[in-house]
Amino acid sequence: MTTLSRRYHITTFGCQMNKADSERMAGILEDMGFEWSEDPNHADLILYNTCSIRDNAEQKVYSYLGRQAKRKHEQPDLTIIVAGCVAQQEGEALLRRVPELDMVMGPQHANRLKDLLQQVFDGNQVVATEPVHIIEDITKPRRDSTVSAWVNVIYGCNERCTYCVVPNVRGVEQSRTPQAIRAEMEQLGRLGFKEVTLLGQNIDAYGRDLPGVTPEGRHLHTLTDLLYYVHDVPGIDRIRFATSHPRYFTQRLIKACAELPKVCEHFHIPFQSGDNEVLKRMSRGYTHEKYRRIIDTIRQYMPDASISADAIVGFPGETEEQFENTLKLVEEIGFDQLNTAAYSPRPGTPAAIWDEQLSEETKSDRLQRLNHLVAIKATERSGRYMGRVEEVLVEDQNPKDKTQVMGRTQGNRLTFFTGDINELKGKLVKVRITEVRAFSLTGEPVEVRQVVHSLI
Repeated sequence: MTTLSRRYHITTFGCQMNKADSERMAGILEDMGFEWSEDPNHADLILYNTCSIRDNAEQKVYSYLGRQAKRKHEQPDLTIIVAGCVAQQEGEALLRRVPELDMVMGPQHANRLKDLLQQVFDGNQVVATEPVHIIEDITKPRRDSTVSAWVNVIYGCNERCTYCVVPNVRGVEQSRTPQAIRAEMEQLGRLGFKEVTLLGQNIDAYGRDLPGVTPEGRHLHTLTDLLYYVHDVPGIDRIRFATSHPRYFTQRLIKACAELPKVCEHFHIPFQSGDNEVLKRMSRGYTHEKYRRIIDTIRQYMPDASISADAIVGFPGETEEQFENTLKLVEEIGFDQLNTAAYSPRPGTPAAIWDEQLSEETKSDRLQRLNHLVAIKATERSGRYMGRVEEVLVEDQNPKDKTQVMGRTQGNRLTFFTGDINELKGKLVKVRITEVRAFSLTGEPVEVRQVVHSLI
C-alpha cells in the first residue's frame, strides 16, 4: 500500500520517555511520506503511545480505541496501532479485545516501526512485544519543540520496585554509547536547539552495561562521566537529566553538576514514601534518612538548587502514621515541585495481589492532604525568586496571553513575561521576577543574551 499523501496522528500518554519515543516514531512516519494531522479523525494512521503506570491512563486508551475501531468499519484502510507500555503489558490480549487493531508494539520496538508497518501493509496483524536489543537510534525525531529536546541515554530498568510495571514493559537496561549520545547532541546544536534533557527510566544506572573506554583511554561508565563528556557540545546552553534513583545518586554526580555551568541546578529524585517500612515493602533500596542526606549534600554544593520528586500515597498496608511520615518529609525538605499519585495496582506486580489494599476513599483523602501541603511548600519555595533576576530560556508564546512569552529558569520554574515570540524564541533572557505563584513566575525582561557559539 502506498503512503502517498497519507496522514498520521499520534496520541501520547505518560512519561517523558513516551514523549521521546513518539517523536522518534513521528520522524520515521514522515520519512515514509506520511504527513501530520492535528485531527485524529482526518488521519489514515492512528498511533496510541500508551502508559500503564496507572489504571486510569490505561482505561483512557480503551475509550479512544473504541471510537477509532468504529471508524475502521466505515474506513477499512485506516491503520490503528497501539504502542508503548499497555501494548507490551497486554500483547495479543489487546487484539482479542479490539480485533480492529493492526499492530501492537512494545516500547523496545519504536525504532523498528517502518519494518513492522510494512508487514501491516502486506496484510498482517502484527504483535511485537518480545524482548529485543534496541536498535541504535538512527531516526530523526519530529521534535515537538525547536528549543529543547529529549535525548535517550538508557532504555529499560533493572529495578524491581513492587508497585512498578516499567521493568516488565520496558525491558532490561540498555545504555547507548557516549559517542552516539554526543553525536545526537551535536546534531541538535547545529539545528539550533538550546537545551537537552538526557532521559532514562533510571538514569543513574547509565553505563553499567557498557564495556570499555574512549579512544583517549577515559572510562565512561557513569552518568557523571557522560556529563563531563557531552558538556562542551557547541550550541547547547543547558543540560538537564531525569529520572534519578536515590539508591545510585552519588556525591561525585552532585559535585559534577556544581562544577559544570551548563548543567541546570534542578534535580528530579523520586522518594515515593517518607516511611522506611513502606520503602522496604516497595523494594526501593534506601531509607528516608539516606534520601535526606542526598538533598542536604545537593544544597551544600548548590544552595539554590530546585528539587522535584514523585510520591505515592495509599500503598498497600500504609498506615495513617506512615503516611504522616511522608507529610513530614515533604514539610521538612520543601520541594519545588512534587508529582503525586494514589497507589494503583498494576498487572504482574507483587503489590497488586497483596491483601492489605486500601480503600479508594482513604487514598483520595491522603492524596488531597498531600497536594495541599505540596502547594503550600511550592509557594514558599517560589518566594525566593521575588525581585531576583533569573535567566529564562524562551520556549513559546503564552497561550492565555499572546502579548507574553514563556520559558523556564535554570531551576525549571515556568516564567511568563511580555515579549514578541518571533524575536525571542530560543533566546536566553534576563528577567526580573515581579510575581510569584506555587509553580510559576511572572517578570519583566532586563536583557537578552545573544549567544554566539564558535564552530571551531
